[in-house]
Amino acid sequence: MKLDGRRESSNVEDRRGMSGGTVAGLGLGGVALVAIITLLMGGNIGDVIKNVSNSGGLGSMQQEASYEPTAENEALAKFSRQILASTEDVWTAYFKQMGIGTYRNPTLVLYTGTTSTSCGTGQAAMGPFYCSADEKLYIDLSFFSTMKRQLGADGDFAYAYVIAHEVGHHVQNLLGTLGQAHQQMARMNEANANRVSVRIELQADFYAGVWGHYESQMFGSLEDGDLMEAIQCASVIGDDYLQKKSQGYAMPESFTHGTAAQRMKWLKKGLQTGDIRQGNTFELNDNQL
Repeated sequence: MKLDGRRESSNVEDRRGMSGGTVAGLGLGGVALVAIITLLMGGNIGDVIKNVSNSGGLGSMQQEASYEPTAENEALAKFSRQILASTEDVWTAYFKQMGIGTYRNPTLVLYTGTTSTSCGTGQAAMGPFYCSADEKLYIDLSFFSTMKRQLGADGDFAYAYVIAHEVGHHVQNLLGTLGQAHQQMARMNEANANRVSVRIELQADFYAGVWGHYESQMFGSLEDGDLMEAIQCASVIGDDYLQKKSQGYAMPESFTHGTAAQRMKWLKKGLQTGDIRQGNTFELNDNQL
């Protein structure tokens, strides 16, 4: 992915080397990502969601004087700022083109270990997540090493897809989709709430693809193999793949993000069409996803 000379977003909070306290519950994106990583580690989704939702109040952050980012970490931080800048350019232009309002830029928070958010405690083991309460994306950059080591997902466009997926949740939030889905889930049992969660995540994958479509058009940055990096990444973060990897079998009723095939399908559809009108996962039945 060609990013030389590209601007870096200023909508970034660098909390690397700071530590956060306990928190008051986690947003949907965080809960779902906690569940996926927990399954990979052999844990239980229900326990994670229960424990996270019962967390306490916000804590404080303190600077750790001994923290020194590695050269690799610094390179990933710059990369993340450039990808965020690209999403700002793409979605600002797209919102204007489609007449769907003004795009409001989210903030990217870089942290190490743990950090406090308006949705709960961010922890490195969760992976990246989006908090709709403060409109911020949170990422411990060590997650990219975890992707490579534990899932075999590597490459700059694979990493960009991860960030673009979280920005996709921000797009859902701005369009009102995320809030409506949260309200629906609050009235449902766990199985049906999981089905709504799958639709939220697949649509975020689709929006990540839409971003990639226009990133390529606007900047000509994609090179041979970039698309396959993202598609390969989508394939190894499907619920079925992760559950089989962690426990040897899959439980479809507990899926919160969708299968590997579904995640690849919606990412590719966004990449191919560049049209958010074709990404309404909520109007489809399970077999159509």
